[in-house]
Amino acid sequence: MEYAQTTYRSPDLPAAEVFDSARPAVDRLIALYEGATEFLKAEFVAALSDGQPDQRVRAFYPEVRITTTTHAKIDSRLSFGHVAAPGTYAATITRPDLFRNYLEQQIKLLLENHGVPVQVGLSDTPMPVHFAVARDSALTVPHEGAASFPLRDVFDVPDLTTTNDDIVNGTAQPAPDGTLSLAPFTAQRVDYSLARLAHYTATDPEHFQNHVLFTNYQFYVSEFEAYARRMLADPESGYTSFVSTGNAEITDALGDLPVAAKMPQMPTYHLKRPDSQGITLVNIGVGPSNAKTATDHIAVLRPHAWLMVGHCAGLRNSQSLGDFVLAHAYLREDKVLDDDLPLWVPIPALAEIQVALEDAVEAETALTGYDLKRVMRTGTVASLDNRNWELRDHSGPVQRLSQSRAVALDMESATIAANGFRFRVPYGTLLCVSDKPLHGELKLPGMASDFYKTQVARHLMIGIRAMETLRDMPLERIHSRKLRSFDETAFL
Repeated sequence: MEYAQTTYRSPDLPAAEVFDSARPAVDRLIALYEGATEFLKAEFVAALSDGQPDQRVRAFYPEVRITTTTHAKIDSRLSFGHVAAPGTYAATITRPDLFRNYLEQQIKLLLENHGVPVQVGLSDTPMPVHFAVARDSALTVPHEGAASFPLRDVFDVPDLTTTNDDIVNGTAQPAPDGTLSLAPFTAQRVDYSLARLAHYTATDPEHFQNHVLFTNYQFYVSEFEAYARRMLADPESGYTSFVSTGNAEITDALGDLPVAAKMPQMPTYHLKRPDSQGITLVNIGVGPSNAKTATDHIAVLRPHAWLMVGHCAGLRNSQSLGDFVLAHAYLREDKVLDDDLPLWVPIPALAEIQVALEDAVEAETALTGYDLKRVMRTGTVASLDNRNWELRDHSGPVQRLSQSRAVALDMESATIAANGFRFRVPYGTLLCVSDKPLHGELKLPGMASDFYKTQVARHLMIGIRAMETLRDMPLERIHSRKLRSFDETAFL
């Protein structure tokens, strides 16, 4: 059967309408989204059952748009919540139920800053059937050729022309009608990452918190769970539950967490608070590719900060195993982001993050001022894509490390910081020295001392303390202007 590409069956949904209040605007986004997904799910089930769809089926993502006609100056202290110049700006929206707080906040700022209503309606971007059925575990989209009809003849599938990073990379062009981007990601890009997050972490996107810790060792997971159980035992802590692999969730300190039969590529754990103000820990494993994958997808959740708290090689003879390194600059030799973020782009240290981390180190070690130098150095962290860099001719990488004044080396920190810069997510790095390969202390079985082992708990607590400090900061302070470009999207 052939299907006319110019005609299709679509859900009967409300026409575009203007709103001067954020909550009803988001209510309408939710209604449009749910209407589209329910329609596609029903049509998909019917098509698989009947085997002979009689017409092409299509539903569209909802969108929010705003049009301004004035150059009137807005409050320039804010780094978000306003458009850069007169014009029409729009964003396709997915999962408005998941992003409700975020959307209400961003739309409220637009209304306040520009004094004009927003319009909510259907976009002209088709919704892929894969994403429409993604949350229904009973439904699976068949592979190409597995169904009794060509899937793409009936339903829309993911389209890479709207599933990319053109907006955050600064290469996006206006739509043919001149409409500009209102948000950093399109709906399809967000949907793609939500699906990838569930795959890589074995936890649903709903569980992710606004403050994300990355680590490269399993040791930290056990400590994080132990801390979570202490918090759940304390009714004053503010934490409400702990989520482990496979979405296993406990709400009391003695709750049982089943051992996963198969661990995901990036095991992820969530210590939850109301409004997603808790802490997520992601064990990304080793390597810049993993670091990029994790941050590429977590970025669509618009976290308020992410920090790397992993192990590193100490490059100075004066360092000891278990010492800390607070990164204030990054030597990027990881290569995975070179096409998205040229090497000539500086990755600055963020004052709010740096202060929060240093204060947390002081609190955990009971050292201050000059004495803090005994256990922590501030300096350049180098990230390479070669785990066995120390086996190379030392006139190459080692010479560059010395010239850069690097004090530590790992494989993930520069990637996480650079992607934080690219995605406008506040970032930072506090590493713990686990080996000193240039000085005869290699990372071999038995090399780690008891002192170093005790540092895992202390190191994690420093990261948690820093996140709790950042959580209490006003959004306009933590999301500072230094991460925003010339013509920035209004949505954070």
